[in-house]
Amino acid sequence: MISERSSRLPPFYVMEILEKAHELERDGRDVIHLEIGEPDFDTPEPVKEAVWRALQDGKTQYTHSLGIPQLREAIAAHYDERYGVEVSPDNIVVTSGTSPAMVLIFSALLNPGEELILSNPCYACYPNILEFVAGVPRYVDVFEEDGFKYRPDRIKEQLSPGVKGVMINSPSNPTGIVLSAADMEELVETIAERAFIISDEIYHGLVYEGRENSILEFTDHCFVLNGFSKLYAMTGWRLGYIIGPPEFVRPLQKIQQNLLICANSFVQWAGISALTETGPHVRRMVETYDERRKYILKRIKELGFGVSRDPTGAFYVFANAKRFTGDAYAFCLEVLENAGVALTPGIDFGSGGEGFVRFSYANSLSNIEEGMRRLEEFLDQRGGENVA
Repeated sequence: MISERSSRLPPFYVMEILEKAHELERDGRDVIHLEIGEPDFDTPEPVKEAVWRALQDGKTQYTHSLGIPQLREAIAAHYDERYGVEVSPDNIVVTSGTSPAMVLIFSALLNPGEELILSNPCYACYPNILEFVAGVPRYVDVFEEDGFKYRPDRIKEQLSPGVKGVMINSPSNPTGIVLSAADMEELVETIAERAFIISDEIYHGLVYEGRENSILEFTDHCFVLNGFSKLYAMTGWRLGYIIGPPEFVRPLQKIQQNLLICANSFVQWAGISALTETGPHVRRMVETYDERRKYILKRIKELGFGVSRDPTGAFYVFANAKRFTGDAYAFCLEVLENAGVALTPGIDFGSGGEGFVRFSYANSLSNIEEGMRRLEEFLDQRGGENVA
């Protein structure tokens, strides 16, 4: 008998679109991928060289369950240099990516039935991972006219003894919106240590106007999730980390020991190189993303999609497609089948995402240009508004 927990787990719609796109490609169709949130750049050479050295040096055995000390020290130094915050390496837990890190945090923080505040829309896997470990999402609607940022008074209304945490994500997936320092200060003041803030900082460094802030600049009553997948083009390396309150390190460690043991040893050594040797590579990637961002924003608006506030981080545009459809998933399937362009339906990110489509510009400018040309041709041929 299949477990009820696994049966309730919804599909990840972006992966459904990706897999259908792969089926079309196997049949000989050419598909432009604007759905997947994965850098199209190769991992920087210093990182690849570092992993090769680690393999040659025999660094292929279990490490300390918290991660090798050298990487934890490098992460602490990175947060000091970039954000001016003092982090003890003893408060860092290295993980096999940020998804396992969420499992660790939610498991250490929440008893079964306790709640975590999530925005609606939010990153698709937050509620699924939360519910898988018997936590309960408490949704707070966020709105297009606010750039999909929390309204603090709505959080205040939802804070109750059963709420143990509030999830934030800046730069955001799916919206690309970056919280300002004032936004973060207001959130910290609103929550006032009645709950922990869990800050997903995986897109830090991918910011094109101003700068991003770490939640650690404003409070230590928090958990930070971060990793190497996005900024350093290391999605397949599966390397992330948690910065947590001292009292949670031992519980996090015990869960890691039992479920995961440790992150890959040789990959951890490569992580040190990513933090310390890839500055020029990262700057080139960020400049390229920004060029794509400006182009795709211009074209999306010309095609009639709504963008109320230009995104300044990550590599996404969350565009209003309600003039074209009331069913974003059906619309994305239609676009894929007829135009050969893969997009992510907003419903993947919660009910508040219905009617929106996420465009990823983690693809070459030439592919984005071709994708926009195909999409324009498709919309011209389709005609009308609210067809689907």
